[in-house]
Amino acid sequence: MGRKVTVATCALNQWALDFEGNLQRILKSIEIAKHRGARYRLGPELEICGYGCWDHYHESDTLLHSLQVLAALLESPVTQDIICDVGMPVMHRNVRYNCRVIFLNRRILLIRPKMALANEGNYRELRWFTPWSRSRQTEEYFLPRMIQELTKQETVPFGDAVLATLDTCIGSEVCEELWTPRSPHVDMGLDGVEIFTNASGSYHMLRKAHARVDLVTMATTKNGGIYLLANQKGCDGDRLYYDGCAMIAMNGSIFAQGSQFSLDDVEVLTATLDLEDVRSYRAEISSRNLEASKVSPYPRVKVDFALSCHEDLLEPLSEPVEWKYHSPAEEISLGPACWLWDFLRRSQQWKRFVGAYQGLRVELGSSLGTLLLRGSAHTAFGWLFQAGFLLPLSGGVDSAATACLVYSMCRQVCEAVKDGNREVLADIRTIVDQPSYTPQDPRELCGRILTTCYMAGENSSRETCDRAKELAQQVGSHHLGLNIDPAVKAVVGIFSLVTGKSPLFAAHGGSSRENLALQNVQARVRMVVAYLFAQLSLWSRGARGGLLVLGSANVDESLLGYLTKYDCSSADINPIGGISKTDLKDFVQFCMESFQLPALQSILVAPPTAELEPLASGQVSQTDEEDMGMTYAELSVYGRLRKLAKTGPYGMFCKLLVMWRDVCTPRQVADKVKRFFSKYSINRHKMTTLTPAYHAESYSPDDNRFDLRPFLYNTRWPWQFRCIDKQVLQLERRQQDLEGVD
Repeated sequence: MGRKVTVATCALNQWALDFEGNLQRILKSIEIAKHRGARYRLGPELEICGYGCWDHYHESDTLLHSLQVLAALLESPVTQDIICDVGMPVMHRNVRYNCRVIFLNRRILLIRPKMALANEGNYRELRWFTPWSRSRQTEEYFLPRMIQELTKQETVPFGDAVLATLDTCIGSEVCEELWTPRSPHVDMGLDGVEIFTNASGSYHMLRKAHARVDLVTMATTKNGGIYLLANQKGCDGDRLYYDGCAMIAMNGSIFAQGSQFSLDDVEVLTATLDLEDVRSYRAEISSRNLEASKVSPYPRVKVDFALSCHEDLLEPLSEPVEWKYHSPAEEISLGPACWLWDFLRRSQQWKRFVGAYQGLRVELGSSLGTLLLRGSAHTAFGWLFQAGFLLPLSGGVDSAATACLVYSMCRQVCEAVKDGNREVLADIRTIVDQPSYTPQDPRELCGRILTTCYMAGENSSRETCDRAKELAQQVGSHHLGLNIDPAVKAVVGIFSLVTGKSPLFAAHGGSSRENLALQNVQARVRMVVAYLFAQLSLWSRGARGGLLVLGSANVDESLLGYLTKYDCSSADINPIGGISKTDLKDFVQFCMESFQLPALQSILVAPPTAELEPLASGQVSQTDEEDMGMTYAELSVYGRLRKLAKTGPYGMFCKLLVMWRDVCTPRQVADKVKRFFSKYSINRHKMTTLTPAYHAESYSPDDNRFDLRPFLYNTRWPWQFRCIDKQVLQLERRQQDLEGVD
């Protein structure tokens, strides 16, 4: 019997409920794995339906269509002579489970339900699934008739079991189970399992890859074994970007590393490894072997199939590789850019739907149906597909960072086309509406799909206008300059006409209420103008389609609510909404150097400003940090303490007393904490309408799923602030007593 096995794992860009596309990507990955000699193929979590179905998991349609895809996989000749491990929802005894379905040659070997469900952060698996709680136990699962007809099986094992092939033993984990304190791989390894598989639906956060790699390498360092991790990649329909990082490890070393960010829909990793290396590694760990003698055995499903072959002595083995990590700035340049690409290309479905019906002459009995099917669909629906982005470009760091992300996306598209990616080429041709177009220069491509717009007002400075124009020229966007003053004056004029009152800026003698209202009018007019140009900009140039509006509010501003409700922070999507100001500045610096965009230098050194108040002698008189009453660096600290350290006002005060003891007195710390929580709670309602943003930070204030808080607070925080004041007085008295002793 041979001892060398070739195994495959993959990262697939699946899309929630895209059963047809998901099936094709699964088949392609299996085909690649077989071509490379693999005898076992592992796919991502819930790959058949796509991980992000959310409440669609409650629908019987989702279960039905998943079974139909499974049937198509079982029937396909591509899936023969290789063990296929796929993910899908399964109902067993009227309970929904998140499952692995493992099959070989049209026979299902095992259905393995997930035992530890992810329910923190953006995860809500307990809302849709039930964990399998019967450790090392299985039941009979009665297959639906459509599957029975294919497999000629009535029942299959369902539960916590492992596969015993002719040459090794294979055990499954599913995503969260690797992250739990008592991961199944520990006991499985002690029971003789030599190959561990982990199907994940793990989304990107900055610096998260380190933890993922550490968990896999430590799992095989302590217990030995081969570990395969598969993951979804890309945007499958919402705020999350699944960042691949498929890997194969053995005995604490990485033998195959998948990309973290890529435009490839299918990425397959294979490795050829020696089972005897696992056995000899375990032999010298006496503590492991003592524990193994005590472990309860797992049910074994016997499989008349071998992963190795008899004559493999000359088969070359894979060599260990050193994992290559991206810096946070590189992660920002790649992750949100790939997310933008998926969002843009998957916004073309109406166009494809319309194209399929051109020239038909079918009467549906309605004017709309008749119009569509008579071949006039491009006239009726041509505006429904998205042909690019519109970005309000202010000349500041945030909108500049967003422009850089679109430029980074264009760079990746050109690189993918150059490398022969036919799917990317087909997608970009659909987007630009030119069937023979081939992108070669990122700047030229950016000019086709990115429209930037500087919306000047009477409070805008020449400097920000010039900075925006210069950056637009360097990234190649189609740049527009316009003045919103006529619209602002018209809106304010309506108010004055009705009330007989004319509000003034504070600089002109107005109250703070008047001052804020006049700032908000400017901001909201910009949003209306942005959407108008997004809908009609391409029409004015004789092109079809619309543009997705990009927002540019960062995570720190969102946390504090330092934005106008329904201003340019309101957009279709926001690629930087989950990124801190500190990381954004590092990213812009990275782009300036790596993408050769010197216009970013002046943007980086300029003080952040909204430019909504009158200029002083032509110069900016308003800065963001003065408006907020705190620095961005302080705001980042508050955000991490609030979310990660889970502190309220009093808890944050206690922690900052120590952190800032060398720079602030207790009273100064108290004042800062009170100012933050007052503004945070006053503005929390703005999070309920926040533009969907790329999730990147662990302290994101996203109200959608990640950071669930009330939006109606007692903003005076009387009890909490009294506790702080009491501690400040005690600390001041103690200090006075110490000074008196001296």
